[in-house]
Amino acid sequence: MASPAPEAGAVYPANGGLTDPLLASANGHGAAEKKAVHGAKGKYWVASDKAERRAAKESGGEDGRALLFRRYKVKGALLQPYRLLIIVRLIAVLLFFAWRIRHNKSDIMWFWTMSIVGDVWFGFSWLLNQLPKFNPIKTIPDLAALKRHFDLPDGTSRLPGIDVFVTTADPIDEPILYTMNCVLSILAVDYPVDRLACYLSDDSGALVLYEALVEVGKFAPLWVPFCRKYCIEPRAPESYFDMVAPPQAGRASQEFLNDYRRVQMEYDEFKVRLEKLPDTIRKRSDMYNSMTIVEGDAKATWMANGTQWPGTWIDPTETHRKGHHDPIAKVVLDHPSCGHSQPNAERNPSIGATNERLPMLVYVSREKNPGYDHNKKAGALNAQLRASALLTNAQLIINFDCDHYINNSQALRSAVCFMLDQRDGDNTAFVQFPQRFDNVDPTDRYGNHNRVFFDGTMLALNGLQGPSYLGTGCMFRRLALYGIDPPQCRAENVTAQASRFGNSTLFLDSVSKALKQERSTTPPPLDDTFLAELERVVTCSFDKGTDWGKGTGYIYDIATEDIVTGFRIHGQGWRSMYCTMEHDAFCGIAPINLTERLHQIVRWSGGSLEMFFSHNNPFIGGRQIQPLQRVSYLNMTIYPVTSVFILIYSLSPVMWLIPDEVYIQRPFTRYVVYLLVIIVMIHMIGWLEIKWAGVTWLDYWRNEQFFMIGSTSAYPAAVLHMAVNLLTKKGIHFRVTSKQTTADNNDKFADLYDFRWVPMLIPTMAVLICNVGAIGVALGKTAVYIGTWTAAKKMHAALGLLFNIWIMFLLYPFALAVMGRWAKRPIILVVLLPVLFLLVALMYVGVHILLSGVTPF
Repeated sequence: MASPAPEAGAVYPANGGLTDPLLASANGHGAAEKKAVHGAKGKYWVASDKAERRAAKESGGEDGRALLFRRYKVKGALLQPYRLLIIVRLIAVLLFFAWRIRHNKSDIMWFWTMSIVGDVWFGFSWLLNQLPKFNPIKTIPDLAALKRHFDLPDGTSRLPGIDVFVTTADPIDEPILYTMNCVLSILAVDYPVDRLACYLSDDSGALVLYEALVEVGKFAPLWVPFCRKYCIEPRAPESYFDMVAPPQAGRASQEFLNDYRRVQMEYDEFKVRLEKLPDTIRKRSDMYNSMTIVEGDAKATWMANGTQWPGTWIDPTETHRKGHHDPIAKVVLDHPSCGHSQPNAERNPSIGATNERLPMLVYVSREKNPGYDHNKKAGALNAQLRASALLTNAQLIINFDCDHYINNSQALRSAVCFMLDQRDGDNTAFVQFPQRFDNVDPTDRYGNHNRVFFDGTMLALNGLQGPSYLGTGCMFRRLALYGIDPPQCRAENVTAQASRFGNSTLFLDSVSKALKQERSTTPPPLDDTFLAELERVVTCSFDKGTDWGKGTGYIYDIATEDIVTGFRIHGQGWRSMYCTMEHDAFCGIAPINLTERLHQIVRWSGGSLEMFFSHNNPFIGGRQIQPLQRVSYLNMTIYPVTSVFILIYSLSPVMWLIPDEVYIQRPFTRYVVYLLVIIVMIHMIGWLEIKWAGVTWLDYWRNEQFFMIGSTSAYPAAVLHMAVNLLTKKGIHFRVTSKQTTADNNDKFADLYDFRWVPMLIPTMAVLICNVGAIGVALGKTAVYIGTWTAAKKMHAALGLLFNIWIMFLLYPFALAVMGRWAKRPIILVVLLPVLFLLVALMYVGVHILLSGVTPF
């Protein structure tokens, strides 16, 4: 939610800030703190750290540090019934299995055997998912305490340094405007500028991204002071101007009105310049190429300073194309201690009066060569990790996908609260934030928000060793990424070895300084020798023969580097924390097109399976992972297998087409009743879970629906990919999820209605057709045989039909997707489905009449 326009005559603190209760500053701490506690507790949560806080207050805190976050647990009135119901359902499932085995009677014994295997797997996977949820914990940062203890009266700060990594792979699939808004939100965040640096990794090596960063450097001196002066939220200009209603005269101060209009006008011009960059670069390059003879008649791409771009050229050549170019590392904005040029200050004195210093901004494009495996996103992050070590070597690191932006200017401070807390801060390796998206359609048709996972599962893991790493919006301790053990079990005299970290003397020195918690307040001089070394650490051959990608940095050779990197860190004994904020920390862009969403799911689930079949298997890896944490990782790696049995069950209604009755289990009525009881119990547990997680029934239902769609499309595709991988040793193909949307200025959700057919949708379509046909045939059989069926047969038919209808409800979003733009009026589908059922029923009756020669009436 965006901040409203300031009221006329309002006074704004120079350092910004929020009035959100959870983000209370030291001023007015009392009343705001009480509101924060009440908001964190909500209806079902209660503080669980009262004794710790009381002891810390009496003793003054261990080693002089404060308690910087608050811990809450679910109230016993809700938690105990929740736990009891899980145990009761477990017993019920075991009794159900025992009953089925004792009554091993079926019309098709091979199908009965397969269903037993499927039910055992369902029970096992449910148990893996449920066991880690016995002790959910919510942790809320105490920003007021952080401010009191680490912000000094003279305006300086004792906060640790933070290096922010932004990764982008392609300026087409990942639009430049999104990426630049991400960078602008980072530059404007509420954190000491001399302790913050932003690194953009461009895996395409495109000049357009570098020059877009240069444009950011020109616009930021206007945007950042504007944000600081008026406490603007969010601090990504595209989101701010889109979400916040323009201020009106009389409701805001004239000074704010003038600055707002000026900044908005400059931002519009900034966007125009970004749009023109490809043409600008093309025209400039054509001009230089007409004046210069390039070897082999190649058409080089030229920078604004008249030098050839070392990366990808517009007209690619063998050594200047995507996938083959030199390493690039360029400082766009120098460290604030060196001073920035402020092109907008003179034109905007009211904003220029505010602190205009900006964090350091660096462009990095690692070397690409067809002879090397570049290890996808993990390789790019490791290159940033090494480059940042030479320049700023911050103790903490946070990474973002380029389509995310900082939605809450206090977000970085919030994560730091957990890293500096006296209780277990030193042993906290990373702090994960929930992922939020602001482009999702209001009904969240494809479950993009995934709140059941982010607000339920992650809070549960927070009560164990901590949440898993989720790829973006996660703050790391640099030493944990380096593969160093936590202080509680770290050996003395740990040294930086070239065989582990590479043979760069400057980098090895930076590792030694990181081990000693040393950080220079200013980066080293950027002379030619240093810049050459900076480029060398991002070459594609630097990490060959070292521990990078194995025990150091982000893990290689897997499609989902995030889960396995978190697993490796947890396995060393580190813990992690989950940071929840009332005002969402970060927001991003999610694929609202079904096909793009499923491609994303294929990569995630395929990478999970790869992890299971690797040396990072949760059964054997991670020597210091806690038992229930290990269970949660096991669940994360094998859940796609469940889809195989779901797909088989979903296709079983084809048995309606068989003239004779076929029962998977006898006695059938009792079997279905037992099954219904077990299913109802799982939804009762879900009902209690959404109570303490704070999600809605719609969130829960969308989660169920999309899991069904994924289980008949993306998950089986991932299982198939894994089977091929085991046979051929070829990994999951990495495909960047496209963030480009269907061009439609009148409909921001146009992508939602664009149905793109791909082979993985064939099983889902088959399940949909099969169940439509099964319901129609069931109605036809009822019309034909209603007079001859016994009461038991009628009961069996009704119970079987209930299963078909349930599947149809679960596949409802897929049916809407098939309709394309007609889905804008869902009533059409509501009318169409009964018509289809009736047509199939009439066809069945007609065929029966033709074959039997007997009318049913």
